[in-house]
Amino acid sequence: MAEEKIYVTQPYLPPLEEFVPYLEQIWANKVLTNGGPFHQQLEQALCRYLGVSHISLFSNGTLALITALQALRIKGEVITTPYSFVATAHALLWQNCTPVFVDIEPHTLNLDPAKIEAAITPQTTAILPVHCYGNPCDTAAIQKIADNYNLRVIYDAAHAFGVQDAGGSILRHGDLSVLSFHATKVFNTFEGGAIICHDAKTKQRIDHLKNFGFVDEVTVVAPGINAKMSEINAAFGLLQLEHMPHVMQRRAEIDAYYREQLAHVPGITCLPQGHQTVANHSYFPILVGPEYPLSRDALYEKLKENGIYARRYFYPLITDFPMYRLLPSATHKKLKNSYSAASSIICLPIYPHLKDKYLYKIKKIFIIN
Repeated sequence: MAEEKIYVTQPYLPPLEEFVPYLEQIWANKVLTNGGPFHQQLEQALCRYLGVSHISLFSNGTLALITALQALRIKGEVITTPYSFVATAHALLWQNCTPVFVDIEPHTLNLDPAKIEAAITPQTTAILPVHCYGNPCDTAAIQKIADNYNLRVIYDAAHAFGVQDAGGSILRHGDLSVLSFHATKVFNTFEGGAIICHDAKTKQRIDHLKNFGFVDEVTVVAPGINAKMSEINAAFGLLQLEHMPHVMQRRAEIDAYYREQLAHVPGITCLPQGHQTVANHSYFPILVGPEYPLSRDALYEKLKENGIYARRYFYPLITDFPMYRLLPSATHKKLKNSYSAASSIICLPIYPHLKDKYLYKIKKIFIIN
């Protein structure tokens, strides 16, 4: 029998029998979408769990990000990071904005506030940072710049579910924060996403935009889209929340194991833990340096040969793709830290049901005599 393939992540799925009662309720009330009872319950439950006041659920994180830009009427140039999933920049193009890429900090891999001001022009309207791997950005420095230049801040918080800093949820920072509930995320609803905002008026605008702009059956107030979360997704999210203590604990255990076992491997650097007071351990990134006997790509292939499908995440950079590479801000010399990280990064498998025997196997692969 072939040995199990171990991927960088796998979706957490509660026992199927626990989901059946939710499905029976949906079948009984025949409400499948349009803000049904499970949708409303999940919004309330997530506000409590995350410690936020207002949340709007979406069918996926990308539509949430596009809608966040639309909700704040963002146009012109938007400063963002090249070190992210392509959806971050794609959302800007869909909104007819011009991404302006700024380099990252070498130790956090988040947007470097010290390099933002030099990229601001009269056309700049917003900053779109990413809490990379769930580690918080320097939110205070970014907000100070935004206040000085009258810019909006939207956080791509796709990795940052449940993360807290000393003041509470990191989702409270900026004008809006956007979550992803994709199957591979810490908290998933199969597919899904959300926007966190600060006030009821903004939430109302967001809710209009995600439902064709409808206020009622005869009134349309905005050129909205269809980005609503279904009742099945919302019901699954409610069930997932019940399992989050176990999910978070097991991810923390795996994170701690990797850090302990790889701490003294020459040339392997575990990304430092950020300033969060509550982490979600959404990914486990390592940097492969010249002191390690194998190159990053050779190590990646060695892991694969042993059934371990790690991921070079994020490689290539967004700025390497054809729709971005010709932008003035996409040059290598302006993005040295980003290119360095992209050429040395590997994310190791981390998910709640990852067995200890596979963690031991991964550790052994790193030891080269």
